[in-house]
Amino acid sequence: MSTTAIVIALLIIIALATYATYLLITLKRRTQANQLAQSERKAKAEERRQQILTDIRYIAAAMLEDRCELSEGVMRIGKLFDALSMSEQVVADFPKLFSHYELIRNHPIMEARTALPKQQRMKLDLERMKSEAELEQAILDEAKRIAEFSKPSTH
Repeated sequence: MSTTAIVIALLIIIALATYATYLLITLKRRTQANQLAQSERKAKAEERRQQILTDIRYIAAAMLEDRCELSEGVMRIGKLFDALSMSEQVVADFPKLFSHYELIRNHPIMEARTALPKQQRMKLDLERMKSEAELEQAILDEAKRIAEFSKPSTH
């Protein structure tokens, strides 16, 4: 009877050890799969970040070559820096651009603009044009630096 109990005990131990090994292997595979998925997500995020930075540089170059209006370029660059969550980091580097951006960022566009009364549109236009006139050269100087902008990865 004691030999039978020992054999049964050994079979239980072997079964538990096999199950534990199976669980460890499964855990290792899932951990590796999670690490791979995380590194792929990071690579995609970095690729997207680099694409947005390329877009920012392209818009700045277009502003310098008069292919893009000053306010439109400022708006696009500001929104792209916002998308990268970098506005706070670069506002000190490009203060005039962000000063103009803060002024025009909430101006309505397209259908929302056309829906405004004419006097309100004229008031917003005057505000925008006044800011453009005051800051144009400084913004263009900052656009030159933005056209060559490169910031190390923040993640």
